[in-house]
Formats: sequence, structure tokens, C-alpha cells
Amino acid sequence: MQILRFLEGIRTPFGDIVFSLITQFGEEMLFILLGLIFFWCVNKREGYYLFAVGFVGTVANQFLKLIFRIPRPWVRDSEFTIVEAAREEATGYSFPSGHTQSSVGVFGGIARWNKQAWLRIICIALCVLVPISRMYLGVHTPLDVIVSVAIALILIFGIYPIMHKVCESNKAIRMVFALMTLFSLSYLLFVSLYNFPADIDASNLENGTKNAYKMLGCTLGIVFTFEIDTRFIKFETKATLPAQILKLVIGLLPILAIKSGLKAPLAQVFGTFPADGIRYFLIVIFAGCIWPLTFKFFSKLFRKKVDN
Repeated sequence: MQILRFLEGIRTPFGDIVFSLITQFGEEMLFILLGLIFFWCVNKREGYYLFAVGFVGTVANQFLKLIFRIPRPWVRDSEFTIVEAAREEATGYSFPSGHTQSSVGVFGGIARWNKQAWLRIICIALCVLVPISRMYLGVHTPLDVIVSVAIALILIFGIYPIMHKVCESNKAIRMVFALMTLFSLSYLLFVSLYNFPADIDASNLENGTKNAYKMLGCTLGIVFTFEIDTRFIKFETKATLPAQILKLVIGLLPILAIKSGLKAPLAQVFGTFPADGIRYFLIVIFAGCIWPLTFKFFSKLFRKKVDN
């Protein structure tokens, strides 16, 4: 808490705004957006890599939150204050940091895969600044962010060589996906069957259970997508820049529709938690199997104008 109190003492209105903006680089939707940009428009193998690092890291993060059940800093010390703008999104247990896990996983993964110096500098800077922002805002302790950074780095450097072998054999990527499925299923069984103490925070457990179904749905969707693409679709990401922008923007609309529009109907039929898993499974299937069927069209779009 000493470091947090030091940061509390040097806060300024301008600093609050800056770090509140920086911390947004750890949001779930940004991770999804960046993953889709690489998967659809740059290199689908890199997209698989980023999703693998992100999903495994998220499951590990959720496991640790419910195992250790460490409250947020302001709960542990009632005299400690946080930047109020950060309170709404600072839900669940404190340890480890989900925003740190997500940001270091995705930006660290991009830096590991790509060789451009400017891109690596930006990504590494964000890997440093987002964890600092979580402490500056007062929503996480140094231990929270250090453990998340460590997990993310292990996954970044551990999964990278395996995913690169996909160009030689699909067995490597299937092995990663099999482990992801087993890990996600184990977490779902953990939150469903573990005898948690009576004083566990109900909202934290509910959030963890919801994420368990989401992660399993995503993982199964990725497994299904990889097999369908490998055997039948075999889509290419190349297109002109205007076509890539259209591909991304138009493709995101159905994803947002599935994410928001199907939430209530599926919940009525299957129940809230299973519906979340089904919804995220459908999102991945659309992103990996259905929308790529249009990529041949986008690869030809604007090409004649550019060639002339």
C-alpha cells in the first residue's frame, strides 16, 4: 500500500484524465478489436496467437481471482481513496489485474510477433503504462499487476514458438487449442463444483461464472473455426487498405448485434450463464467461419482503381 499511497499523493486532475485514458487500453473490447484486425486484415496466424495468449491469460486470471479472493485496495484500507472515474469498471476481486493481463498479453504479443521497431516501441510502452495506470488510479496493488505481467509474458514467449510451427504442421496449433479447451473446461467445473466459503462475495462469484461460460464458448468457437478454415475456407487476408477498412467496419456490425441483440433471447431459453457461452461461441463462429467467406470479394474491391 505504500506505493499506492505515494501515487495517491501525486495525483493531479490532468494526471487523472491521462491515466484514465491509458487504462482503456486494457479493455476487453479493444482486445477483441485488435485481435480481429490481425485475424481479418494482417495475418490470421498472428490472430490465432493473440487470441490464444488473451484467452488463456483471462482464464488464468479468473482462476486466481476466485482462489485468492483478495479485495480491492480501498476495501482493505478504508482511508485510501481512488480516482472515482475508475470505480465503475473496477469490479471483482483485486488479484491479479485483468486490465494488465489483457493489455500486456495483446500488446506484448504484437511486439513479439512483429519486427518493426516503431510498432514494438508503442506496444512495449503500453505494456508499461497500463499497469502503472491501474496503480495510479488506485484500483490495483503492485502485486496485482506484477503477477499479471508475469503470466502474460510466460504465455507470450511460451505460445509463440508453438504457433509458428503451424506453417509446418497443424498439430502444433491443435495442441494449443486442446490445452485451451481443457483449461477453460477446468475453470468452468471449478466455479460450478468448488465449495466456496460462505463469505465469498456473490457478485464476484457471479462474474467469475459468467466469464467461465464466455471463455469456454470462445475457445470451442476457435477450435471449430480453425478446423473449418483449414479444411474448407482457407481465407486470405490480403486486400487494399480501403477494402480492409470496409471489411473490418462492416464485419463488426453483426458481431455487435450478436453480442447485444441475442443476449436476452438466449438467456430466456438457456439461462443467463449458458447463454453467455453460446453467444460468444456464435461471435467466434461468425468472425472465423462466416465473415471470411466474403474476403475474396474484398480482395478484389478497389483493386482496379489502385492499379490504374
